[in-house]
Amino acid sequence: MRTEDARRWLALGALAVAMLTIGLDVTVLTVALPTLAVDLHANTGALQWFSGAYTLALAAFMLPAGALGDRYGRKRFLLGALVLFGLSSIACAFADSSAVLIAARAVLGIAAAATMPLSMAVLPVLFPDPAQRQRALTIWITSTAIGLPLGPIVGGWLLNHFWWGSVFLLNVPMVIVGALAVALLVPESRADNRFPVDVPGAIASAVGMLGLTYGFIRIGEKGWSDSTSWAIIAAAVATSAGFLWWQRRAPHPLIDLGLFRSARFCWGTAFLILVNFAMFGMFFTVPQYFQAVLGVDALGSGLRLLPMIGGLIVGSRVVDRLLPRLGARVVLVAGFLVLAAGTTLGALTRVDSGYGLTALWITVLGAGMGLVMPTAMGLAMGDLAAERAGSGSALMQALRQAGGTIGVAVLGSVLVTAYRGDLGELNREPISDGIAAGVAVARHAQDAAMLAQVQQAFVTGMDVMLWVCAALCLASAIAAALFVRLRAGGADDAPHAAESVHAA
Repeated sequence: MRTEDARRWLALGALAVAMLTIGLDVTVLTVALPTLAVDLHANTGALQWFSGAYTLALAAFMLPAGALGDRYGRKRFLLGALVLFGLSSIACAFADSSAVLIAARAVLGIAAAATMPLSMAVLPVLFPDPAQRQRALTIWITSTAIGLPLGPIVGGWLLNHFWWGSVFLLNVPMVIVGALAVALLVPESRADNRFPVDVPGAIASAVGMLGLTYGFIRIGEKGWSDSTSWAIIAAAVATSAGFLWWQRRAPHPLIDLGLFRSARFCWGTAFLILVNFAMFGMFFTVPQYFQAVLGVDALGSGLRLLPMIGGLIVGSRVVDRLLPRLGARVVLVAGFLVLAAGTTLGALTRVDSGYGLTALWITVLGAGMGLVMPTAMGLAMGDLAAERAGSGSALMQALRQAGGTIGVAVLGSVLVTAYRGDLGELNREPISDGIAAGVAVARHAQDAAMLAQVQQAFVTGMDVMLWVCAALCLASAIAAALFVRLRAGGADDAPHAAESVHAA
């Protein structure tokens, strides 16, 4: 392998480590929440904000971060974001109060908001060849996806051996490796035209994404009848509409609205959002099923997600072989059908099904994710102009993030509604609050019949939610077959080379 090629793949490895760190950070906190409640004297509201502060900052600052990278240098901002991610991780680890931890988590979210789109935006610089770029995209997105199930495993092991701050200190060595490699191996790149940053657009986009994300997080907590949540969402939608109005008139808009005229960008982004429904549906329910029905601890719950990682790795390896031969349309249809099969198998779960069925269907789900995610991302990336690679990547990731947040609220509502409907006479607080509370009440009362009914109600809710995911995946397969079109000459509308980005 030539020295230049070796440098490219080493740089990609460093970016993959950075993205793995972000994926880990999304879920690693979940296993530490009970410990944080005791050590930091955190109430329920504070525990929710430990996760919410990160999510909100991530959503609010992604678009401005992408535009700033285009304007001032993607490598420069990516390097700064990685350093900030490491420093804020240290601040999280040594936080001595809930307020300090919430603030540090918000800064961590800002750093992640810059790292995600800019690490994607430098890939065309490193890999101008379309085939190599698609392979790089597969590695990039797979590293993020693998980090999600690894979070509970790594977090559970660390908590069994160290104090809760270790789940954040884990980020530091990984960030150091990523930052050094970016500094030494990634070339600087920026837009050829040094256009001014659209400050009003940046503020409006941040406020709109912040309000939309917070509104749906609040709906997940308060329910769909909460008027305050809907007022926040309405204000966010109005702000976002104002943002789009301004983008049509701004001399140097924050985002390229022409991307929405590209079928490949729109459908690629839509497919990424839709696959998030299946992914978040699994992450939202399966750990609860493991702990409340199968009776395992947090570490055991994380370890039982390992088959999904195996399926994901297999799917991502297969996609590199299938895409050049079959094209994006066939791979997307096949991937969504695999996802539909996995969620359908999951929807057949019963209280006494045991772990074997779950291991099978999450493996199938992982394989479907490995097929769909890199293909959809490559499809969308094909129309990102060189001038706006950072802001275009940020737009894609911001839409994906918003879709995931809305998906969790929708799927959570489906599960809770079915759970409460199957509780019968037990449909009362605190049992109706969720499976964890219901199991705790039943075990405290030493009432086997109550425990069985609560567990059955949760499995019913999980099954209904997974049927919804299966229907969405099947609809996505049909959409891919109909709308990912063949190009002139019979070539598939597969991911292709974006314009090469100016390297400084």
